Amino acid sequence: MKHLFDLSGKVAIVTGGNSGIGLGMATGLAAAGATVVIAGRNSEKNAAAAAQIQDVGGQASWLDVDVQQEASCQAMVSRAAHRHGRVDILLNNAGINIRKPPQDYTLAEWNQVLQTNLTSAFCCSQAVYPEFKKQGAGKIINTGSMMSIFGASFATPYAASKGGLVQMTRAMACAWAADNIQVNAILPGWIDTALTRQARIDVPGLHERVLDRTPAKRWGVPDDFAGVAVFLAGAASDFLTGTAIPVDGGYSVQG
Repeated sequence: MKHLFDLSGKVAIVTGGNSGIGLGMATGLAAAGATVVIAGRNSEKNAAAAAQIQDVGGQASWLDVDVQQEASCQAMVSRAAHRHGRVDILLNNAGINIRKPPQDYTLAEWNQVLQTNLTSAFCCSQAVYPEFKKQGAGKIINTGSMMSIFGASFATPYAASKGGLVQMTRAMACAWAADNIQVNAILPGWIDTALTRQARIDVPGLHERVLDRTPAKRWGVPDDFAGVAVFLAGAASDFLTGTAIPVDGGYSVQG
């Protein structure tokens, strides 16, 4: 059964993999044997994240990418394939949030969130498809959110982007199943990252409300995503596609 979770010889691109949930998943993939390519806008953070994975015995490299630019997404895949000989896994994790009431967003802010969170995942998936098609297999993992299924007064474009990401996941799963490409999503709950630390400042009482609603009675941490990432990236999930898996300590089961 070990081979079901063995990623030895596989190459995984993780966008937004230089911190937070992305780094937690990248670290898990590397621990399972994958060569991980950290892809993000900040060269220093990319290099530091790759070094962190290497320091614990994992294989990692990094690439600069601006996921808001289609050409940059295409170049990312091309460079990763050239450097490592193949690409087997794409983890679309890059994302941002701007917290405001819906009436206060500018159109530019709306477009920025949608472009970074949703359109980028489409562009990266489209860019990696020829590699997967050539190899006869591939795994795409999209990072959604609890906002994929819940509303929030302070996250209109974010919720729209993450809800759209789940529907895109389902559509791509249907389109590419015949090519032996599985497309699934992970829906993080409230996780202790730099983004949510700011949210606790911006949204009074958020910390207490999260603890009260979450059966696990704690905030998640990035390492909580290592296992689900390995599962969705490996042979264990070969007959699973089009799903969206909450990883939230039970937050979403409260109704």
